[in-house]
Amino acid sequence: MDNNNYSSQWRQYEAVLAVNALQAISLPAGNALQALHDFHQNNNDWLFGHLAYDLKNETASLESRHFDGVGFPDLFFFKPEFVLLLTETGVAIGGVDLSRNNALEIFNACMSAPASDPVISRQPLPAVRHRLSKQEYLDAVAALQHHIQQGDCYEVNFCRENFIPGAVVYPPALFQRLNSYSPAPFAAYYRLNDKYMACSSPERYLQKKGEHVISQPIKGTSRKDPDPVVDQQLQQQLYNDPKERAENVMVVDLVRNDLAHTARQGSVEVSELFGIYGFAHVHHMISTISAKVPANVPFTEIIRTTFPMGSMTGAPKLRVMQLIERYEKTRRGLYSGALGYITPEGDFDFNVVIRSILYNATAQYLSYSTGSAITFYSDPEKEYEECLLKAAALHKVLSAE
Repeated sequence: MDNNNYSSQWRQYEAVLAVNALQAISLPAGNALQALHDFHQNNNDWLFGHLAYDLKNETASLESRHFDGVGFPDLFFFKPEFVLLLTETGVAIGGVDLSRNNALEIFNACMSAPASDPVISRQPLPAVRHRLSKQEYLDAVAALQHHIQQGDCYEVNFCRENFIPGAVVYPPALFQRLNSYSPAPFAAYYRLNDKYMACSSPERYLQKKGEHVISQPIKGTSRKDPDPVVDQQLQQQLYNDPKERAENVMVVDLVRNDLAHTARQGSVEVSELFGIYGFAHVHHMISTISAKVPANVPFTEIIRTTFPMGSMTGAPKLRVMQLIERYEKTRRGLYSGALGYITPEGDFDFNVVIRSILYNATAQYLSYSTGSAITFYSDPEKEYEECLLKAAALHKVLSAE
């Protein structure tokens, strides 16, 4: 995981690296979080891994029947052989049977400069395909707006998969290109056997440090401009945009409610509302919700009562997850799930898996999904264009010479 030099009061590490799985747990939704709790208790060590979106089937008693071309398990965590923690002032390396000499060897190998621009694919990639046609997408958005009009929900995060069958790519090069083109504070490269993820996420799902827990949902986006005066105007427009504010407040209220399930009474608060933050190509509106959790609350219970994150579902969460399953045509899998680590003390930090390319090397199946927030006032054509724009940014990484 790579912070890419983003400054933040909540940053802990500049980069985190975990290598080789000494022990691992891989489970479908059902009793996965309890198994993770037990796995952590038995190992009392650093764990790294992911929570796929369809873990919702456990946390919300739902089901998923759609096709999944990549095939990440619903939950996977591993105890690494080596851990490298890079801060602004130094590096810590830990692991079993670690001597000073092999610690230096690991550090030098990790810090050595990669090839300037390795080749992603030595042959032209097949054409991108879509699980939803444009008309199917527009019809689905219209149907979702009808649900909103009927009072079923207020907002739905609706996604569309872009996929390339028969793709042969070199995943490390894919991540290097993506991270260079769009550096983000929650970027990550992840390999699980023949399955890979290259991620340039700007969003944190959840962080726990001692009794303190924070969530930082993103709702609200504007482009950046090279002219400082114009760029400042764009930031101000984003801050004052009533639609963006309404969407942000909606997810803030959802997160406050989720955190309240495990928090000390009266400790849930909005630490920052409508913060405007700049990234490589866009500005985002980010709010921070914090809470204090009693020491006797298992870390998995905090995950259980907040997952999946509201920024990737909508509100109310249960109903919109049912609608997402009805109108989307593929399982999200790791997309809109979370990747991160758990410390020996039971603290953790997880991102939101967005702006990511997923790849199954055995199946030669490459996937990148994009979505947008559907409200009563949404223009279906504009929502479709937003999905195309987000997908084009990822496809640019694949097609760059």
